[in-house]
Formats: sequence, structure tokens, C-alpha cells
Amino acid sequence: MPQDKPETAPPKAPAKPLLVAAIVATAFFMETLDSTAIATALPKMAETFGRNPVELSIGITIYMLTIGICIPASGWIADRFGTCRVFCGAIAIFTLGSAACGFTDDLWGFVAARIVQGIGGAMMSPVGRLAVLRTTEKKDLVRVLNYVIFPGLMGLMVGPPVGGFITTYLSWRWIFYVNLPIGLLGILLARRFVPNLFGSEKRPFDAIGFFLNGGGLGGVIYGMDLIAGARSNWPTGGVLVAVGAMLLALGVRHALTAKRPILDLKAMRVRSFAVTNTGGALFIVGSTAPALLLPLLFQVGLGMSAFASGLLVLSHSAGDISAKGVTTATIRLLGFRTVLLLMPPIYAVLLGCCAFFTTATPVPVIVAILFAFGAIRSFKLSALSSMQFADIPRGDMTAASTLSSVTQQITRAAGIAAGAVILNITAALRGAAEGPPSLTEFQVAFAIAAIASGLSVFWYRTLDPAIGSEVSGHKRNAA
Repeated sequence: MPQDKPETAPPKAPAKPLLVAAIVATAFFMETLDSTAIATALPKMAETFGRNPVELSIGITIYMLTIGICIPASGWIADRFGTCRVFCGAIAIFTLGSAACGFTDDLWGFVAARIVQGIGGAMMSPVGRLAVLRTTEKKDLVRVLNYVIFPGLMGLMVGPPVGGFITTYLSWRWIFYVNLPIGLLGILLARRFVPNLFGSEKRPFDAIGFFLNGGGLGGVIYGMDLIAGARSNWPTGGVLVAVGAMLLALGVRHALTAKRPILDLKAMRVRSFAVTNTGGALFIVGSTAPALLLPLLFQVGLGMSAFASGLLVLSHSAGDISAKGVTTATIRLLGFRTVLLLMPPIYAVLLGCCAFFTTATPVPVIVAILFAFGAIRSFKLSALSSMQFADIPRGDMTAASTLSSVTQQITRAAGIAAGAVILNITAALRGAAEGPPSLTEFQVAFAIAAIASGLSVFWYRTLDPAIGSEVSGHKRNAA
């Protein structure tokens, strides 16, 4: 079919980067609002479906899994059909999937609808970010990417109380219906203002790489979810994890030897990118688990309502939001390396404090801890998202953005799945595998998540103090 002129750099009259970022952020807001609201509603949804609340974690992991499987194709699709077309189509698919989630009456119907959402999300996030990267100069990356991240954090902030309010006073189904007007608005704005940029060349679709990566990711994440279920299927889950890991290893080998792999690993040769996608992955696993653990702890462990739970989780997101106002200045003052070294240990200590929450813990103490570790998480993730592209040539942005999106989505899925697995393993060791998790299970899960987050600091010790200075402005400031 006819195409516009291929481009890998901003056109002569490019769209304003902040405007493109604001439109992309609308989609991010919808996605994060949806994901955080679902976590708050899981216990009520479990009642509707007649399931254990922990089993409903598959609704989160299957979405992230679908994204992880499909993201490798998103860069190829965007290069072939254009960023604007693919971005608009992705929003439409996600919105239709949301409507289907609202109408479902059983767990597996819900899982199918979440897969549809995941297909849309797999193209929406990376292609939207790609549009921003292609229209933004490196010196403006931190500032512009903060505009993208901020509305997403707003979704994280309002998601828990909105989800809790809807679940408590209306029906959990309305959590999905609110995406319909947001999705329509995003499509209208994107069609008007987001440029339709293409890749510099037509690449053949790498079907072998797609199926190796997709099959591997599917095996690992679904296998973990089987292990995490209330009626654990350890043998099948273990086999799937092992087979998935083998397929992923073959996928890596294929990416290193194929001429034009769908998942190009050459960005991993750039140190700033490699470090943020290895140590950063470990941090994301540890910092994503609370998205499942906190709502379950407050509702199942401490006996709160969905609305009360949502209000408490709101304080964590409020910390995220509040930190954004000083993130750019802090990174400019301290540099990427210092920020990345300081934040993981502090975050680990604060997250570990959640293991000690009981019905006797004063609410102001809970709020203060959640606010603080939300703020620290915001600093760390902002540094990671900005620094990883600091040394990537503009012509390699598609491959780097796709690889980064795959890594992030899979580590998020792993964090959710790992949280459920830890709850289940701890209960089994105590001889209490049936029924909802107890406070003991939550304490162990939070402790392990805290350790994983803190260990990421070892990846950053060898970084050059001036790394990413063109993006952060730290070197110029010091001079």
C-alpha cells in the first residue's frame, strides 16, 4: 500500500514535542488508571467469579504477558504503517477490550478480554513513546518524558480511590467503562496532532524471532501464574517455566545471529542502556509487586473496604506525583549515577516497612511510609526512563524503544506474578494453602520485594559519574 515518505528524524516542520507528549500521556493515563483500579477491585471481582482473590492476579499478569509477547512486533508495525495510524489503532483496540472486560461474567471471559486490551496496550505505549522520542531533541528528553510520565502517574494516583469507590458503591464493571470516553478523546487528538512517521527502510517480519520470544515469555509468565494459583499446579507450572526459559534462550541466540531480528539486541552494547535494562529490571520487579500486594494486604489481611484500601494506596501515588516537580532539577544537580545509587537502598527500607503493617498501625504512619516510598520510586524510574536513551543514536531509537518496552512489561508481569507466587509458597510451607493469605504471607512477600529492589544498586556502581550528561545537564551544571 502507498506510504508517506520514510523518516527516522523529525520532519522539517515537526509537531511540538510537548503537545505530542501530552497526547501520548492521555493514553498512558487511561492505561495506568485501568491497571491500578483493577488491583483494588480484585477481591470483589473474585466474589463475582467465585474464585480466590489471589487467582485473579491472572487478570493482571495475562495483560502484561500479552503486552510482552506483542511489543516486539510494535516497532516493525510502526515503521511499516506509521506512528499515528498504529497509535490510534492501538487506543481503539484497548478501548474495545475495556468494554469487553466490563461485560464479562466469568474468569476466563475476563482473561480473554484482558488479552484484547493487552494487544492494544502492546502498541499504544511503545509506539506513543517512539513518537515522542522521534520529535524531541536529546537535551529536552528529561523534561518532555516527564510530561509523558506525569499523567500516567495521575492514573496511578486516582486509580486506587476511583477503583475502590466504584467497587464499593457501584460495580467493578464501571472501572472498565470509564475508559470509553478517554479512549475516544485520545484517538481524536492523536489523529489531529501526532505525526505519522515511518522507518527508514522496509524490514521483513521476523516470524521465527516473534514466536520464540512470544512462546518463551508466555511459558514463563503463565507457568508462574499456575504456581501462584490457589490450587497450585506445580508440575505443569514448573515445566512451562522451564520450556519458556529455553525458548527465550533460543530467542536471544536468534537475535544475535539473524540479519534483521524483530527484537534487536544491539542497543545492549550501549552501556547506559544495558545498565538501566538489567539493574533496572530487578528494581521494577521489586517495585511492581506492591501493586498486587498492597490492595490485598489492606482488604484481605487487614479487613478494610475496597474504598478505604484505595485511599491508602492513593498516598503512594501522591508521593510519585509530588516528586515529579523536582525530579528534573534533582537529576541535573546530582547526575544519573548518584540518583541511581541513592534511591534503591532507601526504597528497599521503606518498602520493607510495609511488612510490619497490622490493624494496630496508625493510619498516618501508613500514609507517611507509602508517600515516601512512592516519591523515591518516582526519582528512580524517571532517571531510568531518561538515561537509557541518552547515548542511543536517533536511527536506532525504534529498536531501543521496543527492547526497553519488552523488558519493562515483562519485569512488571514478573513482579505481579512473583508477588502471587510468594504468597502461595509461604502459605503452602505453613500448611495453609487453601483460603485467603494471612499477614505472615504478606510480610514475607514484602520483605522479598524489598530485597530485590535494593539489590539493583550493584548494577550502578561502575557507571561513569558523567554518564548521560547530555540529557541530564549535570556535566554542564558542574562546569
